[in-house]
Amino acid sequence: MKKILCVGDVALDVIAQLKEQINYGNDTASRISTHPGGQAANVACWITRTNNASHLVARVGNDPVGFALVSDLDKYGVQHKGLMRSGRPSGVVVILVDSNGERTMFPDNGANADLESSDLPPLEGIDGVFISGYSLLDFRSRDSVIKMIKKIREAKIPVFLDPTTTGAMKVVPKSEILEWVGMVDGVLLNNEEARYLGESDDIEEAEANLQKRTPLVVIKLGSRGAMAVSGNEFAKVPAVTTNVVDTTGAGDSFAAGFIPKWLETRDLEAALNAGTALAAKCVATVGARPPLN
Repeated sequence: MKKILCVGDVALDVIAQLKEQINYGNDTASRISTHPGGQAANVACWITRTNNASHLVARVGNDPVGFALVSDLDKYGVQHKGLMRSGRPSGVVVILVDSNGERTMFPDNGANADLESSDLPPLEGIDGVFISGYSLLDFRSRDSVIKMIKKIREAKIPVFLDPTTTGAMKVVPKSEILEWVGMVDGVLLNNEEARYLGESDDIEEAEANLQKRTPLVVIKLGSRGAMAVSGNEFAKVPAVTTNVVDTTGAGDSFAAGFIPKWLETRDLEAALNAGTALAAKCVATVGARPPLN
């Protein structure tokens, strides 16, 4: 069993499933639901469904949403400490899901902006670390998370980064994000993000450019599966066929499947298959977390 430390964010997802095109300035029929979310928290929860353990470093506000988010983490068995130490309200993400299951997100980081390097728990027993890109893109938590990464690297623990969406990344110079990529042992991106950071419309060239900065590059290809390169090893696997209901959290669940399996086996194909299998379970339900049952 592997134990993965997940650093970054926990939030409330407010999901609006649209039944028609948006009528701007007017009403649009939808089905609205609320779910616990946050990239790092989602990864941590999915990891507990892989017979591995997780510990979350994030922040919630001292508000009803914060209490609910902490309670939910406890139900999944995610370890955590000191989440409720912030004067800000808990983070919230508004998510619009269209009729094809594609989502558009409007994140407010909230209390997660108050992360401090002292939030890093003892690293004994930690096998790997997942870093949510949102915690680096937010200038208020950036320095603290960079200090955490340096301490983790000093402890010789592998660090994996998901830099998040291209829309979110555009608030920071690309050169700075590439510096973060160079600080970690592996990066997990989707097709669009890889082409943006890899500075090429050719996905294989983008992958090669990114590998010059970090040893492991994993690219999620949606319905076409996933690919990865590490050293001279390359692998590509197809997606698992499923009924797509909501793609929210697909990348988070993929990371939760991939990272522990990679640390256990160092087998790219096995790790990619573990990631796509978990992602298929995620997109078949509404919300970014596994069902509690």
